[in-house]
Amino acid sequence: MEDKFWYLKKCPLFEKLSESQVARLEAASQTRTFPKGGMVYMPADAGESVFLLTSGRIKLYHITPDGKQTLLALIEPGEMFGELAVFDEGKREEFAEAMLAAKLIKIPKDAVQQLMEEEVKVAMGVTKLMGFRRRRVERRLKSLLFRSNRERLVHLLLELADQYGTRTPEGVRLGIKLSHQELASIIGSTRETVTVVLGELQSEGSVVIQRRQIILTQIDRLARSIDIPAPNVPDESPFLNRNKRPARYGV
Repeated sequence: MEDKFWYLKKCPLFEKLSESQVARLEAASQTRTFPKGGMVYMPADAGESVFLLTSGRIKLYHITPDGKQTLLALIEPGEMFGELAVFDEGKREEFAEAMLAAKLIKIPKDAVQQLMEEEVKVAMGVTKLMGFRRRRVERRLKSLLFRSNRERLVHLLLELADQYGTRTPEGVRLGIKLSHQELASIIGSTRETVTVVLGELQSEGSVVIQRRQIILTQIDRLARSIDIPAPNVPDESPFLNRNKRPARYGV
């Protein structure tokens, strides 16, 4: 038996729905799986559905005119994406690709629109999600315009610490592994530049890198260097599964 009902009911957007409403949503939805590197959708694809990720990780990105990949967001289990389809009759504008083998629920936009008409909280939730993502993109654009490559990378490392970090005796360990190219895509830089800046941060004792795992050994110092508050990162605990941290709608 498929477990769509459980995943839909656990999604913050749908958790207040009645069982009959969730059952109706489940009947209209489809479960899809994608291998690592599989494309969920591409620009110019019809925006007919929204997606709820149940396992794996999805990255949303654009390709610039000069062929570079600019990452817009990382989607984690429990998060919805492709929500612009609910309001826009046009085509998709970005790529959605599985960074890890992924399983998701494809929900027709008509079903979401009906729930938005029935439940004010669903309509508000979708609107807030869109606003959150728009503000995040705006902040990233400002960072790209007014910060140096080093400052952009430090800002990203602190964002990742806020969402994926665990405080350990060695420092704040990031519970996500990203290549230098992926880090560069997020901050609008190059792999070579990211490699150089990470090397500088290691030499200064601010970070340690072990097999693509990054540990921020001086998180307060890093935050002060770009004049922002240090994130409040919880301590490591044998009872806390970091992969189950509440969804923050990605980087």
